[in-house]
Amino acid sequence: MNAAIKGARGGVCRAVAVVVFTGLMSMSAVAHHSFTAEFDPDKPIKLTGKLTEMRWANPHAWIYVDVVGKDGKVVNWAFETGSANSLFRRGWRKEDLPVGVTLIIDGWQARNGTFVANASSVVMPDGKRLMAGTSNTAFKEQPAVP
Repeated sequence: MNAAIKGARGGVCRAVAVVVFTGLMSMSAVAHHSFTAEFDPDKPIKLTGKLTEMRWANPHAWIYVDVVGKDGKVVNWAFETGSANSLFRRGWRKEDLPVGVTLIIDGWQARNGTFVANASSVVMPDGKRLMAGTSNTAFKEQPAVP
């Protein structure tokens, strides 16, 4: 086989690989939501509640807390955070979050008005503030407070 044919085949293979890779990357970008598609930056919230579950997952970890409303009813809120790995890099540790611990969480409520929010930070019972890895690109993350 002459060099011109081999070179053409290699070029075609590279072009196909680039097209496939680009297609796969755009599919994952479409599948992952943007902050403003799901959460309302004009609806900041600050809630205090007892932890019922911490789900260490990717691409987002989730914090579930029971919050007592003004009417006395308990509502279980779900707070989206960054990935489990990003939380770990920000100082989060699984042993710091036993079920029943009281947390203060800042974030933004879901656009659809449900009891779902995107968390920006969490204050632990000892006063330590941990950043939650929000996907709100307008939010300027502050260093953790020991």
